[in-house]
Amino acid sequence: MAHLTARQSYVDLTDRLNRFPQGAPPSELLCRILGMLFSEREAELVSKLPIRPFTAEIAAKNWQVGVAEAETVLQALADRALLVDMEVDGRMEYVLPPPMA
Repeated sequence: MAHLTARQSYVDLTDRLNRFPQGAPPSELLCRILGMLFSEREAELVSKLPIRPFTAEIAAKNWQVGVAEAETVLQALADRALLVDMEVDGRMEYVLPPPMA
């Protein structure tokens, strides 16, 4: 049964990516690609992020974790270019880049 939960993380992330205007239609291939880019836990967490730029505090609230843990995960994703990180008014903001066509 655990394999269904793991796959669900990637399905949820696909649904999240499909909210962008250009979309990312669900497919088995997309789930496999996401599986190469994100761990199951990362896919689950990223699927809960907002579309617009957000702070570590917002991610922590959405993920129900501490801000320090959220910052660690966000920075690890940004280091792998899976999130864009930028400094805005002296604080870090993050955004998931839109899917590429």
